[in-house]
Amino acid sequence: MVILDPSLDERTVAPSLDTFLNVIRTTGGNVEKVEVWGKRRLSFEINKNTEGIYAVLDLTSTPDAVKELDRQLGLQETVLRTKVLRREPAKAAKLAAKAAAKADAKSVKSAARAAARA
Repeated sequence: MVILDPSLDERTVAPSLDTFLNVIRTTGGNVEKVEVWGKRRLSFEINKNTEGIYAVLDLTSTPDAVKELDRQLGLQETVLRTKVLRREPAKAAKLAAKAAAKADAKSVKSAARAAARA
């Protein structure tokens, strides 16, 4: 997640972030999506700003490339804050398996009901 200076034009946020994302692309990483949430109120002041433009970057890359992206974003005056979070693939797979098992159980119950009615 990146919080940018609110004085920026929101239409230029995605193209300007795209230049920084070249670090990820050149190292073989993948940028899955860039979501610009727009201008939002901050819970506390950052550099005397009460608002910021939020952008969420969803990417897959090596730790070194992500560290370099974070470093480059931190050097920009228009970037107020960055936050890097790592998704845990095991947890996501576990939740998906649990949802699939629940769906299978429902389909078995509905098939049994249909057979009982017939």
